[in-house]
Amino acid sequence: MISEIANRIFNQVITDYHKFDDIDHPVENPYDAESLEHLFYVKNWIDTAQWHMEDVVRNPQIDPVEGLSWKRRIDAQNQVRTDMVEFIDGYFLNLYQGISALPDAKINTESPAWAIDRLSILALKIYHMQEEAERESASAEHREQCQTKLNVLLSQREDLSNSIDELLADIEAGKKYMKVYKQMKMYNDPSLNPVLYNKG
Repeated sequence: MISEIANRIFNQVITDYHKFDDIDHPVENPYDAESLEHLFYVKNWIDTAQWHMEDVVRNPQIDPVEGLSWKRRIDAQNQVRTDMVEFIDGYFLNLYQGISALPDAKINTESPAWAIDRLSILALKIYHMQEEAERESASAEHREQCQTKLNVLLSQREDLSNSIDELLADIEAGKKYMKVYKQMKMYNDPSLNPVLYNKG
C-alpha cells in the first residue's frame, strides 16, 4: 500500500532530521532517485525544515528584520513544497496514463499527491504532539491534553491513509480519474503581485 510506504518514510525522515535538528542540513536521501520512495523522502524533508522555520519566526523576541528574512524564506520554501507535490502528481499521472476511465468515472476533490501532502504534515504533528505528551517538564494536565490530541491525530492518519489507498485503487480500476491543477501561487511572482510590480 502506498500509504504504508509513505508513513514509513515520513517517520524515517523526521527521525533523520532530528539527529541534526538543523534547517540547513543537507538532505541525505537513501533511496534511488527514480523511485517513489525518493520523492516521499524529499517531500517530508521539505515539510520538516519548513515546520522548524515556522517555529523560529514565531519567537516573540525575534528581531523584526530577521523575522522578515525568515518570512521570505518560508514563502520560498512553500513554493518548493508546492512544486514537489505537483512533481509527485506527475509521477502518478505517468503511472496511470494507460488506464481508461470508465464512462461514469468521477474526479476526486484532491489529487493523490495533495492527500499525501496532508499525510506528511500529519506525521510531523504526531511526532511533535507525542513529544509534548511525554515531556517530563510539563504538567500532568498538559501531557494528558496532548495525549488526547495525539489520539485524534493517530486516528486521522489511519483514516487519511485508507482514503489515499482507496483513491489510488479507484484510479487503477478506472472508477476515478486524475485531473491536476497547478497552484499558480501569485505572491512570489513579481508580474502578479501588485506590491511587487507597482514598487517602482
